[in-house]
Amino acid sequence: MGRIIVAGMGPGCPEDITPAVQKALQECAVIVGYKYYFRFIEPYLTPGTTCIDTGMRRERERAEEAFCQAEQGRDVCVISSGDAGIYGMASLIWEMKRERKSQVTVEVLPGISAFQKAASLLGAPIGHDLCLISLSDLMTPWSLIEKRIQAAATGDFVTAVYNPRSQERYWQLERLCEIFRKHRNPETVVGYVRQAGRPEQETVITTLADFNPEDVDMFTIVLIGNSQSYCWENHFITPRGYFTETSPAKLDGVAIMMESFRTILGKLRNPHRPLGELWSLLHAIHTTADFSMENILLADEGAVETLYRKCKDGSLKHIVTDVTMVMSGIRKGALERLGIQVHCYLGEVKPAAGLTRSQLGIRKAVEEHPDAFYVFGNAPTALMELCRLIRLGTARPAGIIAAPVGFVHVCESKHMVKPFHDIPKLIVEGRKGGSNLAATLTNAILTFDDAAALRPGRDV
Repeated sequence: MGRIIVAGMGPGCPEDITPAVQKALQECAVIVGYKYYFRFIEPYLTPGTTCIDTGMRRERERAEEAFCQAEQGRDVCVISSGDAGIYGMASLIWEMKRERKSQVTVEVLPGISAFQKAASLLGAPIGHDLCLISLSDLMTPWSLIEKRIQAAATGDFVTAVYNPRSQERYWQLERLCEIFRKHRNPETVVGYVRQAGRPEQETVITTLADFNPEDVDMFTIVLIGNSQSYCWENHFITPRGYFTETSPAKLDGVAIMMESFRTILGKLRNPHRPLGELWSLLHAIHTTADFSMENILLADEGAVETLYRKCKDGSLKHIVTDVTMVMSGIRKGALERLGIQVHCYLGEVKPAAGLTRSQLGIRKAVEEHPDAFYVFGNAPTALMELCRLIRLGTARPAGIIAAPVGFVHVCESKHMVKPFHDIPKLIVEGRKGGSNLAATLTNAILTFDDAAALRPGRDV
């Protein structure tokens, strides 16, 4: 009685064939495989080796031939590209051994999988939890494949896609992208490699929004990043969670915040938003644990991006808050890094008949900093005063965060600020708001350069 060795021969280049597989190829009297792959193993075969090749989609015939040869006392090597256990021949050989009640010894030799080779060429995209999905529905119902795609997309897995597209199967990858775009940021990194490890090799890094399924074929592996994946110097990187900071307290705080953001992202009904809007929404929900923010947080188009650019280029130098609690919540490290000062004039004014101190504080602020970024997290009367001064032409705010909280004049104050279409604004509609919310929305703007990689926690 001979034996069957099921060998993964790697993606197609000699240096990726393991020594164990090379040894098996040299020792076995019979090699069985898809004829296309024999060209990759010819250098390792000894003279007189019998090579039995079959066409595509004849895996069962290959397995039967291997058992016939082995049951006649020959050692047989069944070859698969990549790893024989990943969409390869290993499971079929074991199933047939069981079906035939064969006494032939079966051994599986692992190989470098196509997704591993593709990952190494792209950078480090599979550094965290991942899943593999084949879009071939020859033996798996599409309804089941689609359930698995939904799970991968909502579970924030790095996802490797095998058999992405063929001449007949042209729409499945398009459907996968449609599902992922419902659950992932459009800036999610996507990389693909065609003919990995072979002379025709081609690598591309793009985004989920820009990825075109028509650019790939059956010889391509597609890798879709998770919410933490990012592109750096044309390399696709998914961090595992290691940090260079030496402070354990800082490490724990950042790690917890990152995990919280990933959790929130997975629960959003509509994660398909512009990056600035999404970044501010994640901060708002993280601070309040209130998913109704998805309905009531309004961000003008490009508001977060515009305000961040002003912070970055130095044209925005001052932030004014209505109360000191908002000022306390704005990250000092971010302010120092960007060279921005925060002011609250509440303690510098005296009460006056018919006016609140917050109103008077805004009047004084506008006298000194008419073009500051104004942030409200408590007093609707302060926001109403700023609106009055804008109408008079006295105030020219660089931007506004409108998040006063309460029951009197709160909704009206937010309606009053909406008509100023030329001023970038973030508004928390209705009665909800608060100093902590106003501060975290400000922090989202100050750290917008971390949004693409979804890495919150800077300056915490």
